[in-house]
Amino acid sequence: MPSYSAIIKNATIFDGSGDSPKKSDIGIEGDRVAKIGDLNSEHASVEIDASGLYAVPGLIDLTNHSDTHWTLFDYPSQENLLYQGVTTIIGGNCGSSLAPLTRPSDIGDLQKWADVSKANINWQSFGEFIREVENHRMAINFGSFVGHGTARRASGMDVGLAANQDDLKKILYLIHASMEEGALGISTGLGREHSQAADDEEVLSILSQVKGLSGTSVHHLADEGAGIVGAVSRIVSLSRASNSKSHISHFKVLGKKSWPKQKSALEIIERARADGLKITADFFPYTATGSDLYLLLPEWAVSGQSSDILEKLSNDNMKNKITEELRTLTLHYEKIIIASTLKDTGVIGKSLKDIADNAGLSPEETIIELLATNDLQVSIFNEAISEENLFELSKKDYTAISSDGYGLSPGKTGSNLTHPRSFGAFSRAFKMLVREMGILTWEEAVRKMTALPAEIAGLNNRGSLKKGFFADIAVFDPLTIGDTADYKNPSQLSRGIKWVFVNGIAALVDGTLGAKPGRVIYRNSF
Repeated sequence: MPSYSAIIKNATIFDGSGDSPKKSDIGIEGDRVAKIGDLNSEHASVEIDASGLYAVPGLIDLTNHSDTHWTLFDYPSQENLLYQGVTTIIGGNCGSSLAPLTRPSDIGDLQKWADVSKANINWQSFGEFIREVENHRMAINFGSFVGHGTARRASGMDVGLAANQDDLKKILYLIHASMEEGALGISTGLGREHSQAADDEEVLSILSQVKGLSGTSVHHLADEGAGIVGAVSRIVSLSRASNSKSHISHFKVLGKKSWPKQKSALEIIERARADGLKITADFFPYTATGSDLYLLLPEWAVSGQSSDILEKLSNDNMKNKITEELRTLTLHYEKIIIASTLKDTGVIGKSLKDIADNAGLSPEETIIELLATNDLQVSIFNEAISEENLFELSKKDYTAISSDGYGLSPGKTGSNLTHPRSFGAFSRAFKMLVREMGILTWEEAVRKMTALPAEIAGLNNRGSLKKGFFADIAVFDPLTIGDTADYKNPSQLSRGIKWVFVNGIAALVDGTLGAKPGRVIYRNSF
């Protein structure tokens, strides 16, 4: 009888720690790594000759949106991520999670990201949500933060209001209950509708509570442009006051005029780290953002439910006010490309400037018309990030690599253009930052995708290739691994990944889809 369920032989192993690799064999028994060493005389049900290949811990996508974009349910294989070596995704980011939901209007808010009109949302609490996820066979693991904005909304608060003491008690109760039911921690979206109104007292109370439950706090900054230094300072100050660790999601500095501010923002983080604070960040290896068009609107215009925003976009006085405020911004409309729409597919792939010129409208009027016509469901690409800043950020030992994307299957996106990061963030980082440019070593890049995000999210026994850890393993060819997706053809699978094991079972078998052995990861689960 075989000693192991699977053996990976002759692999060059990067364990996730950042240490130099070693050539060895990996024995898998059940869902765990049973041995790393000489297994030449051993046999298994599945034996892989990994000569010339690299074996690494399964990659962890710390900033993922498969949940709020509903692809967690529509595409449970998460094929585009699996073909990059991803074995675990973390949702509930940027202040928004799929639970708790306490009112019918809470569900309507999800309409900003996905059409959930036909969705079977049969949960209210976080625990009910996570159990529903378990009922869907997934190829990869899923864990989730609870969204601060979601908790605020579920507490019955109106958008734009500061929390009074009664409100705060309800918010804290919902967060506590969600974490007891498995949430990994809290995510804030301080640059988004509900969380924008939160004062420091509210956020500090939440960070202190999350720390007491040994959870993680992750943050979408209030400003990623001209005000980024102040936004980073606020996170650091709140972390210092609560003596808690904080993570900044999809760190970037937007807009050419603001690019020089990255140096000061990172210096604030590094001074805090020198003082012993655990401040980290993640980034995606692209210079164009992928975001929702409605986020360009003024804060007051995007407050409320989707129906409230659409009502403002139909009011002539408010439309004029929005147009005037948009004109005060430094927006390069020729660089803002429509990536997806709900209805008006003829504009996909075109710039806002070209669409406006063809329609005889101003770019500002065009934004309003597109949002109104498509029920707010318009996404954009915006070339707004400095390549030099990106490379400098990637060198920091406290930055992880993430996709800020979501799971899909090739050919299932219709005419819409998803951001290529969903299909290529991790493989692009290996190809560009390691093999082509030498900005990172292989071991540094692997750490940024495995052990570091596992540590940030508080995942036990994952993120490292060690005896006794879960057998989440990716095996790839270092000479060919890379992205094939670009902005014109983004739904292209990455290349170079040969095998992916999730909880000891092959989810990718010599480049073809295998089983769906993914699990839900709960806070403090082992």
